Amino acid sequence: MALLEVSDISVRFGGNLALDGVTIGAEAGCVTGLIGPNGAGKTTLFNVITGLQPPTSGQVTLDGAAITRLSPTKRARRGLGRTFQRLELFNMLSVRENIRVAADIHRSYSRSKDDPAAVTDAIIERVGLGAVADARVDALPTGQCRLVELGRSLATRPRVLLLDEPASGQDDTETVAFAALLRELAAEGMAIVLVEHDVALVMDVCARVHVLDFGRVIASGSPAEVQRDDAVLAAYLGTSS
Repeated sequence: MALLEVSDISVRFGGNLALDGVTIGAEAGCVTGLIGPNGAGKTTLFNVITGLQPPTSGQVTLDGAAITRLSPTKRARRGLGRTFQRLELFNMLSVRENIRVAADIHRSYSRSKDDPAAVTDAIIERVGLGAVADARVDALPTGQCRLVELGRSLATRPRVLLLDEPASGQDDTETVAFAALLRELAAEGMAIVLVEHDVALVMDVCARVHVLDFGRVIASGSPAEVQRDDAVLAAYLGTSS
């Protein structure tokens, strides 16, 4: 059984069916890709999983327990973490302060005895932000801001991590380092779901890829299988031969 399971999720906005019977899973220890054209429903699906958008129908399950009716706060406390396509940071705070906020909140509800300051410092080094730890985030380039948001999510100790275009704004060197970090996090037992338009990154780090188009899953499989799928080639990766 996958650690995270999304079963037959549909979302309707008036006459628009944004998601239509979507079923996917994410296993612990793996990076799972979720790709598709703009407007395919990827961020809407993340919002359903994290409780920001109630589904019209369907169920979300975390570690065998249905969480569809839980609040976003309760889902986060059960181990869901995410980043956002549109950056959501405390812009007037430093890198360190942004991550420390999450570490303090996690300690308050988890009863962890870990020192939030030490947790924060370890995460800063792990995601590669040591040189800018005390800089205000509104002074940083987008690629580094993405890492701040990732670090803040990691401070909540998630079991499932949803990443919405986390490599946007990164240069080639940063993307290589980011791919290595994703592999490390997955190897430690985390389930990662990656929404990303950098197809090369997705195909490099993901064990399985789901492809959305017009709110429906049109293909699921290994990176190699997805890249050969005629429906995916026509809808997203290029013209089918």
